[in-house]
Amino acid sequence: MGGVWERQIRTARNAISALLHDFGSQLDDESLRTVMCETAAIVNSRPLTADTLCDPSSPEPLTPNNLLTMKSKVILSPPGTFIKEDMYSRKRWRRVQYIANEFWSRWRKEYLQSLQLRQKWTAPCRNLSVNDIVIIKDDNIPRNHWKLGRISEVYLSEDGLVRTVKVDCGESNFVRPVHKLVLLLEKEN
Repeated sequence: MGGVWERQIRTARNAISALLHDFGSQLDDESLRTVMCETAAIVNSRPLTADTLCDPSSPEPLTPNNLLTMKSKVILSPPGTFIKEDMYSRKRWRRVQYIANEFWSRWRKEYLQSLQLRQKWTAPCRNLSVNDIVIIKDDNIPRNHWKLGRISEVYLSEDGLVRTVKVDCGESNFVRPVHKLVLLLEKEN
């Protein structure tokens, strides 16, 4: 009864509490409200569907933000780099953006881990297969952006397990190791 969204609330709360523990003394009421709005936008930017992923003319995947704001554009982070020294800046906006970026990196790692089942390698598990939908783990993507792809080819290693796959992302495709992917949706061949 509500386990899915309760788990998402817990991952967001853990990341927010760690950040507030570290940086809460440097935030006033307005900055805290802005941080909460930024974190809500980040959490609500995750994809809900992955239909028509390989069609370059198809719209972006549906997210909770699409339903809440009735807008189809992805809300990207502001341009520029925000570093730890921004926490001591006189500009509140830079402080808030640094905290939002820290939340993005912490929450994204924890959220992606919760999507992926952890199993010991002592027991065999299902290999990734053609037409599976995956989230691509990438540390260099901007905030609120989720890179989704569809597996078009699998490459078996000497032991018969899939270790690398070819992923189609719209018009581009590339080869990635399976540990840099999170299975989002299994598709029938």
